[in-house]
Amino acid sequence: MKEWWIQVGLLGIPLLAVYLHIPPPQLSPELHSWKASGRFFTYKDRNIFYQDSWGAVGSSEIVVLLHGFPTSSYDWCKIWEGLTQRFHRVIALDFLGFGFSDKPRPHNYSIFEQASIVEGLLGHLGLQNQRINLLSHDYGDTVAQELLYRYKHNRTGRVLINSLCLSNGGIFPETHHPTLLQKLLKDGGLISPILTRLMNFFFFARGLAVVFGPYTRPSEAEMWDMWAGIRTNDGNLVIDSLLEYINQRKKHRDRWVGALASMAVPLHFIYGPLDPVNPHPEFMNLYRKMLPQSTVSILDDHISHYPQLEDPMGFLNAYLNFINSF
Repeated sequence: MKEWWIQVGLLGIPLLAVYLHIPPPQLSPELHSWKASGRFFTYKDRNIFYQDSWGAVGSSEIVVLLHGFPTSSYDWCKIWEGLTQRFHRVIALDFLGFGFSDKPRPHNYSIFEQASIVEGLLGHLGLQNQRINLLSHDYGDTVAQELLYRYKHNRTGRVLINSLCLSNGGIFPETHHPTLLQKLLKDGGLISPILTRLMNFFFFARGLAVVFGPYTRPSEAEMWDMWAGIRTNDGNLVIDSLLEYINQRKKHRDRWVGALASMAVPLHFIYGPLDPVNPHPEFMNLYRKMLPQSTVSILDDHISHYPQLEDPMGFLNAYLNFINSF
């Protein structure tokens, strides 16, 4: 019996080694095109991927898009063309640790650093003195809140914010309900590094599907694109470090919610009400109470946590109606 288990163990070691070194999936033609059309800039010693499209000739307005966790700027692909028809420039980046940007490890990922990277990108593009419309989702909402705080307090290098539109982000820690996988990765202690190394497409797709509506879940090909973005530069190995943002939201709640409550620029929220992470009506009741000056667009009942992917036309129309209202 002992010899049998030894043989199984010896066989399992190379199989596990092979599994842990499975290369990331190849980029689909669509994702490859997205990467090829983008560029990189250097923030300190890190390479940050971004997109910068010139659009409407008759407009001088600029919109900067801030994506969510755990995906990338590719989240905006379904509304990109519509935005270029309205704005002079449409800009998006992959935050550090996401998408095609560098994913250093070990590294203390923080919302503060991500906000500084946005400032660095706009400086790199010569837009540090231009007024910017911010459109954000999920993780990007919190980055936008920090940028708003810096703008309000006249910090050096701040982004000059013309308007802010948030969507399905946990801006209130008390109404934010992380998924089971996020909880395990964030609070798993010694198990987190194991989970990040054992994570594969099957577990990723199962974990992400729960935040989409039952009729609006991504196709398998779209899920593979998301997974390819995560696996690029071994991004699966930093997911637990990136999740520190949940603790940062709690620690800096007064700073970031206060920035929204006291803002003087137009504020809007686009909401997929089936979102299990920021559930309705708990989230929206608190939002309206805390931020009565904000306008709100609530999409159809079957739209969940990724409204720009689940209902791109509804999301785009809601955003353009907001922009055209002031």
